[in-house]
Amino acid sequence: MARLKRYTPKGIPQHVIQRGNNRQVCFGSDEDMAAYAYWLHEAAVRYDVRIHSWVLMTNHVHLLVTPQEDDAISRFMQFIGRHYVRYFNHQYQRTGTLFEGRFKSCPVQSEGYFLVCQQYIELNPVRAGMVRDPADYHWSSYRCHAFGQAVAMWEPHEQYVSLAKTQLTREVRYRALFAGQVEEALLSDIRLSAKRGMALGCERFKEELEVLGGRRQRLLKRGPK
Repeated sequence: MARLKRYTPKGIPQHVIQRGNNRQVCFGSDEDMAAYAYWLHEAAVRYDVRIHSWVLMTNHVHLLVTPQEDDAISRFMQFIGRHYVRYFNHQYQRTGTLFEGRFKSCPVQSEGYFLVCQQYIELNPVRAGMVRDPADYHWSSYRCHAFGQAVAMWEPHEQYVSLAKTQLTREVRYRALFAGQVEEALLSDIRLSAKRGMALGCERFKEELEVLGGRRQRLLKRGPK
């Protein structure tokens, strides 16, 4: 089946996933993750991409970002990949590819979906059994949102800012979001949207993107047998 053309217009958040080739390890140490984070920030500045949330796992990365120019995401990810793979290959005396040939991305509706997607990203280490509390995992944006940790590449999204008028209250309310469970249906939507490269949002949001971008944002319905 032919792959759909990527749609990454300016001003619309994107859930981006980059995986190690054949799910191989792409971070062997904290030093590796620090190197990736460095180029992540460099790429964001160079290509004017706002980084709202992230998690760096052993063999993959989740990002929630907003490009300020059309199609900046591809240049942003190419820059990171080119510099980090060169570093990683030198570090481990290896050659060849490290990441899957094509990163995954999908547009995310801000209202009603952005914070849930962000929560999904920051809970990755908990679901993987690496930590019990997302605050215990260093390589994610959770401590920025929940405790105000200062990280240079962090750009809080308006949905996070709108949680409260003051930063302290914002952090309290953000932590409270993690006390409940994300609906399984919504989790499935997040996973499927990322896998298929289709929009995460309501039907109207998807319809609008289909008109603007000229590409499908929903699975085709099966016809009668």
